[in-house]
Amino acid sequence: MNNIESFVYNLVRKNPGVKQFVRNIYQTTFDMLPRKKEFTIHPYKYKENYFFGFHDISPVSIDDTMLLANHISFDLRMPASNEGLEVGYFDLCDGRIEEFHPLGITYAWNYHKGCRLQWLGNNNIIFNTGIGDKLVSKIINITTKQEQIINFPIDAVHTESMKATSFSYERLERCMPGYGYSYNDEGYIEQDIPDKTGLFIVDLKTNTKQLIISINKLAETVSEEYKTDFLHYVTHSEFSPDGRYVSFLHRWIDKGGDVMKRWTRIVIYDFQTNQLIILPSQMSGSHYVWNTSNQIIASCIINGKSCHVLFDMNDINNYQTVSANILNSDGHQSFITNTTFVTDTYPNRYRMANLLKVDIQTGQVDLLASLYSPKKYQTKDFKCHIACDLHPRVSYSGKYLCWDSPRTGKRAIYLMKL
Repeated sequence: MNNIESFVYNLVRKNPGVKQFVRNIYQTTFDMLPRKKEFTIHPYKYKENYFFGFHDISPVSIDDTMLLANHISFDLRMPASNEGLEVGYFDLCDGRIEEFHPLGITYAWNYHKGCRLQWLGNNNIIFNTGIGDKLVSKIINITTKQEQIINFPIDAVHTESMKATSFSYERLERCMPGYGYSYNDEGYIEQDIPDKTGLFIVDLKTNTKQLIISINKLAETVSEEYKTDFLHYVTHSEFSPDGRYVSFLHRWIDKGGDVMKRWTRIVIYDFQTNQLIILPSQMSGSHYVWNTSNQIIASCIINGKSCHVLFDMNDINNYQTVSANILNSDGHQSFITNTTFVTDTYPNRYRMANLLKVDIQTGQVDLLASLYSPKKYQTKDFKCHIACDLHPRVSYSGKYLCWDSPRTGKRAIYLMKL
């Protein structure tokens, strides 16, 4: 954002309805001007009518030979409960996206986070789905096609420990429409601050789960003004690569107000000490990822300004704002190395969304791509989350960058060498 845009954004960001109205008028005005030319630093490949979803998981296999993807049969509207999504993988060959291998159908999905499809080791995948009226997850061996049902939905997975996070997607859908699923899963949505749901850890080996922190316990540490007539929930969980920590967002909304207006804390649970750690993000935080040095890069609002912040678990209060003059808007991050990451922007006044490579040590920001986002993919209201964010995802090797984009007029998955 330029300085004027940043100033206006900071004025309206606390009122989502006004922010969306101003954005729509602003972009519609610039629609009358010639469209900006697209740019990519390297050639790319793509497949239309496929997407992956969120930025916190790499869809590329560890050996760079396969690419996970979701295959859609319709677009531009939210799915009904009986409308499935095909999951599978593409063969990759030196950056080329080749044959698609379908592996199953899910009935628990949305456009932003997909079905939480992800690798579980080299030969297995896991994703959320529904069986009857029960929300579960499914493991499939891509070689033998053998299936295993896990009795609970998952969010993040730690392959080495065979553990996964879980929370109520019913409650998430109530509090953050478009990000949960239309299933009843003991979300206790009639309770503002329930004590029987929160963040769970699922043991994938024994098919059991344990509540490690309840919403009630989380709410004990917020001020009294947010404890009455506010619905609290958890979302966006992720394990640190070494498995010592699990992080998540603790959020709450005014029960009778705008569901788009959220209060947020980035919370971390330490498995070694069994302690909760709340990052000093000034009650903000939208997207984040871990690197292998037990650091988190997160989109936050610090001292009233949108920025990317690096938190180190060795000293969380000594945080670093990264490239503040350029990274002055929300983004979705993915680490390349411990000191470099990719992030994105939402469509600007010309409806161009950017992919950026950031060097934490030097502060240098390089443009990797600038891509058009058609107006028809703009989310219409809080219940119709059809937008296609870029959601950049770096392969485990750091060789490839994957993202989703509607630039051709169709939702598609993209792959480019870094």
